[in-house]
Amino acid sequence: MTPARPAAPFLEALQRSILVFDGAMGSLLYERGVFVTQNFEQLNVTRPDIVKKIHGDYVDAGAQVIETNTFGGNSFRLERYGLVNEVRSYNLAGARVAREAAGSAAYVAGSIGPTGIVPGVATQEDLRAAASTFAEQAAALVEGGADLLMIETFRHMEELRIAIDAARRAAPGTPILASVTFDAGGTVADGSQPEGVAAMLRDFGVDAIGINCGDGPQLALSMAERMRGTGLPLCAQPNAGLPRTVDGRLLYMATPEYFDVFTRRIIQAGAQMVGGCCGTTPEHIRWMVKSARMLGGGATPAAAARPKAAPVEVIGLDPIPLAERSRLASKIAAGQFVVSVEVNPAPGLSPDSALAAAKMLIDNGIDVVNVADGPRATARMSNLAFCALLIQRYGIEPILHVCGRDRNLIGQMAHLLGASAVGIQNLVVITGDPPKIGDYPEATAVYDLDSIGLLNMASTMNRGLDPAGKRIAGGQTSFLLATGLEPGAQDLGKEIQRLERKHAAGAEIVMTQPIFQQELLDEVLRRIAHLNMPVLIGVLPLVSYKNAEFLHNEVPGMQIPEAIRERMRKAPPGAEARKEGVRIAREMLFSVRDRVQGAYLMPPLGKYELALEVLDGLK
Repeated sequence: MTPARPAAPFLEALQRSILVFDGAMGSLLYERGVFVTQNFEQLNVTRPDIVKKIHGDYVDAGAQVIETNTFGGNSFRLERYGLVNEVRSYNLAGARVAREAAGSAAYVAGSIGPTGIVPGVATQEDLRAAASTFAEQAAALVEGGADLLMIETFRHMEELRIAIDAARRAAPGTPILASVTFDAGGTVADGSQPEGVAAMLRDFGVDAIGINCGDGPQLALSMAERMRGTGLPLCAQPNAGLPRTVDGRLLYMATPEYFDVFTRRIIQAGAQMVGGCCGTTPEHIRWMVKSARMLGGGATPAAAARPKAAPVEVIGLDPIPLAERSRLASKIAAGQFVVSVEVNPAPGLSPDSALAAAKMLIDNGIDVVNVADGPRATARMSNLAFCALLIQRYGIEPILHVCGRDRNLIGQMAHLLGASAVGIQNLVVITGDPPKIGDYPEATAVYDLDSIGLLNMASTMNRGLDPAGKRIAGGQTSFLLATGLEPGAQDLGKEIQRLERKHAAGAEIVMTQPIFQQELLDEVLRRIAHLNMPVLIGVLPLVSYKNAEFLHNEVPGMQIPEAIRERMRKAPPGAEARKEGVRIAREMLFSVRDRVQGAYLMPPLGKYELALEVLDGLK
């Protein structure tokens, strides 16, 4: 029985929709127990089940094109394992395994990688052997069910030309996508730059061109922007960043959420095909598929039957200047020291006590009130509704926390549009605590967007565009975009890397979690200085020894030094303990007030008067 195929030919589907390719094969085989000394192409014959399972996982994630496990299936690479005579059998089996996994849901790209020879120093005999093995691969892949040939990860343009010519002779009429790998400086082996490489590929007569592997998404994006002028469809499949050795394992550090942001950017830069290379997983592809669907792609191949209008490039508006977005933004732009206090409505129907507390704080000189979004995954009145009441009743300017936990992408868009409509102009964008730590652990977490995705959405809206790149009717939002930082995170380096990505996505100021260590704050400020982001230091006055122990031992990202916990242990419980907590908070805040742009106070247990005691005399 002939395996099913997509209804439309590959190139026809490519004209109608953005197509998402799969991710890595080799790194997943390694993760699933195949040792690195094993020849991976041999698995197409000896362990087709494990190869098919990986293909199936990518199809389930939404990939519309899957690549065969034949990247190193040429005679030069197989000879290293004593398998030089298995070129046809391994490539034929690899295509058949992929075809069975793909069915009508995805196209199969026959993967052909370089031989490893260097054309400038290779003998004529080696060059003829390379052409022969490329042709043998191409013929076997098409016989096995490949819809296109993916000649990928080449750095030597002459070897790539040989591979393309051989594939054309062996499989006439089969589409060819030729993909190159650039070094960190943006060149291939002969020094050619992206524009020249693209022109050469066009002259070689391929049907589509691409970039894959390399140093990660940022390099792929910059190369794609320089290759898009040939008129040929463009594909981008970066690695998941550069690999790092962690506990003896080689790991790729770029997250699926980051690939979500990258996908939107690369499509807007002109790519019609996106996917992943080394280190990417089905989870990376799942996020890429969501992004592609937002921008008009992601339809299954069998359903890709409707012609699409030519894309219209929409240019966003310039963001409103920072000083004009809100009173808080104006103060920050002017370099003033600002103070924010977190005020949350108590669980239940009445917001009156929290509203009164907010008014009391503003009357005593606080600059702005910020309202959390279901802190610690608890169910409370909508913070958007509470902020609207602050504006309507007292004219108090709030900061609205927005987290990714409870709303899908559509809900987040509606949330931000609603916030803008009622006059909320300041946002703190965070990922949010998982439901399992709160009152309703069985609740479903959404997390369509994490903090980076939310920042990208909000900053795009500040330019008058929705997440799909369309103009927002009525103009643009004017949000001041703040984000969080955990100075006490277990891996501070990773936390700062994530802040760098938040900054790239649009974050303009930092509001830290509470910090009790001068030396730790010194380190944080030093390591984020290059971002030039105003910092509001988190301050939480302790109320008891028990409170200090709980925060230190049970709240992620909190570090309270033993000396401070000992001070709280020695303080008599009650009023004396609260006074000691205020003294500790004042010592920290007053010692750094000339090095940060503000304070973010989180009075515990609704004791808002403690905030005023901490701030007494600060300004």
